[in-house]
Amino acid sequence: MYTLQYFHVRGRAQPIRILLEDQDLNWEEKVVSPETWHQGDLKKTCVFGQLPALIKSDFIIFQSNTILRYLAREHDLYGKDKQEAALIDMVNDGVEDLRSKYVKLIYQTYDEEKEQYIKNLPNDLQHFECHLSKNNAGKGFIVGDKISFADYSFLDVLLNHLVLAPSCLQDFPLLKAYVERLSARPKIKSFLECDAHKSRPINWNHKQ
Repeated sequence: MYTLQYFHVRGRAQPIRILLEDQDLNWEEKVVSPETWHQGDLKKTCVFGQLPALIKSDFIIFQSNTILRYLAREHDLYGKDKQEAALIDMVNDGVEDLRSKYVKLIYQTYDEEKEQYIKNLPNDLQHFECHLSKNNAGKGFIVGDKISFADYSFLDVLLNHLVLAPSCLQDFPLLKAYVERLSARPKIKSFLECDAHKSRPINWNHKQ
């Protein structure tokens, strides 16, 4: 049994939730309230003063990408060999670059820079469209022949951007089909349609 500890927000825990659901793993979520967090006692136990945390028995780890990579190694979501693993890491780093830009917009510059951010977004998306096209003509996953942890992270980032800019994938047919294909996986589809998911805001400040 895995326990995911995070706030009532999609945020950094969302790719982890999607992975856990899609892989049909036994897990639960322990929701941390703002009041509990601001008291400070829990924060002091977090290695870098941040959540999410993943707990399994007496083993606990922090940092969202560390959690994703741990689960990937445990459940064969890290490619078929070391070369694929390196490509998966590369893609996930690219996803994190895009996520960082998105987070900066949401929490720091939303009102002033949203329009320009959306205007510049195709420059970032083009890199992913090109990379996807080189793997099975863009008809499968982001790396290799089976899903990896990078797919879950990338799907989450793309879904967030589709809320921010609903037409952002109109010029990227492979990415559009990729989102539709992954979102249609039965367990991901059920998760995205469930009340627990819908009740969580994407971001703390409710900007999206």
